[in-house]
Amino acid sequence: MTTQQNEPRADAGAAELSDDDLITAWGLVHEAMSALQPKLLGGITPDGRDMAGPWFEVLIRLQRTPGHRLPMSRLAREVSLSTGGFTKLADRLEREGYLERANCAEDRRVVYAVLTEPGLAFIREVRTNHVDRLREHVQGPLGVDGVRRLAAIARTLRDSACD
Repeated sequence: MTTQQNEPRADAGAAELSDDDLITAWGLVHEAMSALQPKLLGGITPDGRDMAGPWFEVLIRLQRTPGHRLPMSRLAREVSLSTGGFTKLADRLEREGYLERANCAEDRRVVYAVLTEPGLAFIREVRTNHVDRLREHVQGPLGVDGVRRLAAIARTLRDSACD
C-alpha cells in the first residue's frame, strides 16, 4: 500500500530531517549498493566470471516466474532498460543459449522471453552462489529482521515511485 498525498505520512509528528541528513541517508543507500554489487555478482558464474547486473536480473526473474517466460516489454521495464537496450541484451542471452523468444498466440504484438533448459541450469547454479553471498553480505550484517525491514522499505520506495 502506498501513501497518498492526502494521507498522513508514516512519520507524521516526527521531527523533520535536515537537508544534509536526507542527502546523507540517500547517499549511504547508493554507496552500500555500489559496494555490495561486486561482492554479490563478482565471480559468481560456474566458471568464475562476473555476472553483469542486467543479465542476472533477467535470468533470475525468468527462473522465478511460473513457466519461465515473461513479455519482453515487461522485463525491459522491470530491469530498467529501454526496449532497444533490452533487445540487445536478449540477443546476447539468446546467443549464449540461455533465452529464446516466443510469440504470443493471442496477441501478435507480444513477444516472450523464455528461459531455455541450459539457461535454467545456469541460473540455478548462479542463484545458489548469489544466495550464499546474500546471506554473508546482507543477512550477516542486518540479521533476519533487518532484511525484512529492508525489503519493506525498498517495496515502499518502489511502489511510491510507480504511482
